[in-house]
Amino acid sequence: MARLEYIQYEFFDASLNEREELVWAKQQRKSIDRLPQIFWDDGAGWSEANLWALDRASSKEVDPQTSKRTMKHLKRYADFLESRSIDWKHFPARREEQVLRKFRKHLIDEVDNRRLAGSTASNCMSAVIQFYRFADLHDFIGAQHPMWTDRPVAIHYHDSVGFKRSMMRLASDLGISNRKRIGATLEDGLLPLRAEHMHKLLAFTAEHEVRELHLMLATGFFTGARIGTVTTLSVTSLQTAREDPLTSGVYLLPVGPGTNVATKFSVAGELFVPETLLTDLKAYSLSTRRLLREAKAAPADKDLLFLTRTGRPYYVETVDRLVHAMRQRAVKAGLPFLERFRFHQSRATFGTWLLEILLQYGAKTEAIRIVRDAMLHKSEQTTLGYITFLENTRAKGRAAAAFNQAFTGLRNREWSRMDA
Repeated sequence: MARLEYIQYEFFDASLNEREELVWAKQQRKSIDRLPQIFWDDGAGWSEANLWALDRASSKEVDPQTSKRTMKHLKRYADFLESRSIDWKHFPARREEQVLRKFRKHLIDEVDNRRLAGSTASNCMSAVIQFYRFADLHDFIGAQHPMWTDRPVAIHYHDSVGFKRSMMRLASDLGISNRKRIGATLEDGLLPLRAEHMHKLLAFTAEHEVRELHLMLATGFFTGARIGTVTTLSVTSLQTAREDPLTSGVYLLPVGPGTNVATKFSVAGELFVPETLLTDLKAYSLSTRRLLREAKAAPADKDLLFLTRTGRPYYVETVDRLVHAMRQRAVKAGLPFLERFRFHQSRATFGTWLLEILLQYGAKTEAIRIVRDAMLHKSEQTTLGYITFLENTRAKGRAAAAFNQAFTGLRNREWSRMDA
């Protein structure tokens, strides 16, 4: 399989010296930290894809996280190419034999077999097409036959003062529509865990997994924090948490700009942290296990709460790999409900749990405001999705109970004694 690795990229200029020898001189430009690069199974780099990543990173026009997500999609494409032994430039006259159309069919099959989310397939195909546009622009492919057919699409929107506007963009016939999952879902199309399943998961990680993964999952379940926020928590940030003046046993931990704790869209806010969890995190921050890791860390990383055994920071992809391995072990240990578990489900679990409690004791408007603040939602519309999910879940529960009651009555009925 192909590998996605992250490198420290330095800029150099090539020139000839007085003896006409090639020399390299380092440019006075800031290096690119964690530039994503793809390598084939034989160790060779995918030069064209890696150049695209460098072009996007050096232009500063693309967010680094967006570039990393895009390269993850290209890595999926690279795996497909190697598993089928297909050249990424293979575009014969027969359309069905062209590499991009084969990959599109593969993604659709993965969605149909429920091995891939519709949104992931759509984004993956879009990323691959973006790369091919770049490669075609720089004449890296040299295809003799059309790779796809573009068509203009009008996108309508309202500007900041309310006037209706429209913009044109090109869409290819290779795009995959995002076939949304039927039924109510939450952020990123994920569902929360049931309370008993959450407790079984945390009991399993406490006994069988590394301490860091257990604490990160516990933080996700009891604060609703995203992976990017959890992995950037620092020892210093724990000391800034203050008890909520209105809720005993709950602490408010500042995150976002100015705290060095990352949040999506750089939203500033406060995590709701139960006292028990905060105590566990502080105890871990002073443990011998963590202090040994801190001693190996670079000066800029020493304050991070979670460090790997080599003293490096945890990144989103690192935690994803840990969760993937944990999931396989947990299923073998008799926890089948974790077969498709993802870290972000801890956030969905926290949101539904908190909202359900608030709705029992307060008005819907106040409950939405508290959940929005606790989960650092940029838009209240996202929070309203939790309301819809809970209402649908409750309605389905009542309908299922009524159906079971009616079915029991029908099953026990003696049809032979019915009146003519």
